[in-house]
Amino acid sequence: MSAIDQRWFHRRGALARDGWESVVDDSIPGWQHTGIRVAQLESGDVVDLSDTGVERIVVPLAGSFTVQHTEGSATETTRLGGRASVFDGPTDVLYLSSAATAVITGEGRVAVATSPTSEVRPTRHIPAAETPVELRGAGASSRQVHNFGTPQALDAARLIVCEVITPAENWSSYPPHKHDEHVPGHESRLEEIYYFEAAPAKDSGTGAVTDAAFGMFAAYSSPAGDIDINAMVRTGDIALVPYGYHGPAVAAPGYDLYYLNVMAGPDPERVWLISDDPAHAWVRDTWNGQDVDARLPFGNEKEGLH
Repeated sequence: MSAIDQRWFHRRGALARDGWESVVDDSIPGWQHTGIRVAQLESGDVVDLSDTGVERIVVPLAGSFTVQHTEGSATETTRLGGRASVFDGPTDVLYLSSAATAVITGEGRVAVATSPTSEVRPTRHIPAAETPVELRGAGASSRQVHNFGTPQALDAARLIVCEVITPAENWSSYPPHKHDEHVPGHESRLEEIYYFEAAPAKDSGTGAVTDAAFGMFAAYSSPAGDIDINAMVRTGDIALVPYGYHGPAVAAPGYDLYYLNVMAGPDPERVWLISDDPAHAWVRDTWNGQDVDARLPFGNEKEGLH
């Protein structure tokens, strides 16, 4: 793996700090607009979100959690019912104001998407039932997107957050695209984090959980900067995309692939606008007349884990 790959691609646990399995923030050279924290909690464990000046979205990956959050003189407790896994449909999430502090308790796996900002937007609990679910693409490029943190769904200062589920053998983040230039109405500048999980396909007939489950992810250079990622990705791995074309993210045969996307950037508008790689943009036209993969949508097999 080249030096630039090591800068922008990190295996599970390589960014461990302060009780978190992974921490991405502006302590990484060249990274400034987005962050993510991931933790595995057992009964009695507590993780602390004590910094202000950072807006956050708490996302249960597996399990359920309680968030006690304080803003000014007011303290509230929000229960996040969660889900069995990231492949079991949407979860309820909590957007935390940049003026709030919080502690998280519970059992399971949790992610916190972050972005530094001086703007204060209201803390908001978004139940799973209110999460916009989008089936994007068609045929072998079908994927499921949970748009709980997009501009259309959430009033945030900078953060744009969603999660994507790609069934085994399908392609997502495809055609390869970029968002590293400010071209009003056409393209926006956004750093992007990909946090991955992989598991045996829901229709595979096996309930086995294996660390061998994997997908593939690529990112490559654009005029804005040099980047070169070509990696097998497994649960807990993180790719950082400061610039450049990124995609595809491919679910290997036998394994479904999930990723949580965290985006923010320096532009005055909070908007996600992309430019496809001109060499591959024509692929979108091949979806015309194709059906969305019949395996989608993946839904909650339980009404949360209350």
